[in-house]
Amino acid sequence: MSAADVLTERVRCLLVDDVEENLVAMSAVLTRSDVEVLSARSAVAALELLLQHSVALALIDVHMPDMNGFELAELMRGSERTRDIPIIFVTAGERDRYRLFQGYDKGAVDFLYKPIEPHVLQGKAEAFFDIHRQKTRLRHQLESVEETLRFNEMFTAVLGHDLRSPLSAIVNCA
Repeated sequence: MSAADVLTERVRCLLVDDVEENLVAMSAVLTRSDVEVLSARSAVAALELLLQHSVALALIDVHMPDMNGFELAELMRGSERTRDIPIIFVTAGERDRYRLFQGYDKGAVDFLYKPIEPHVLQGKAEAFFDIHRQKTRLRHQLESVEETLRFNEMFTAVLGHDLRSPLSAIVNCA
């Protein structure tokens, strides 16, 4: 994959909220030709999506039935596959210091408070999408450099072997 392919690759964003209207509103703000939005109405549905897809950002509602956003984040941080996904918690609750500390302790990178300002959501999401693209590009560059290094090591070993053979004959004759 070339650097241009990485830059035009679609990134995925996971939205988790038990209220359909919130999912529709955030999806409308974030959906673009280079962004695929995945929506889940429960933490269990979100975990199923995370098993199927790699995502660049997760926006998770704190208050959900059965399993809240903090519990979902804790499960995500416990899995190797989802450990590094940035999480932004979305809440309609008060700006309680305890909840902030609890959220950051569970792995949040930020909080957004409802009602969400569309420009703020777009700006924060785009920053994480750019970071994801850069990480992907760097991973591809690292793979390319490692492949080149393996080729160079193999070439050096073959060259060393090929040079030793004629030199051995000369040493034996001498």
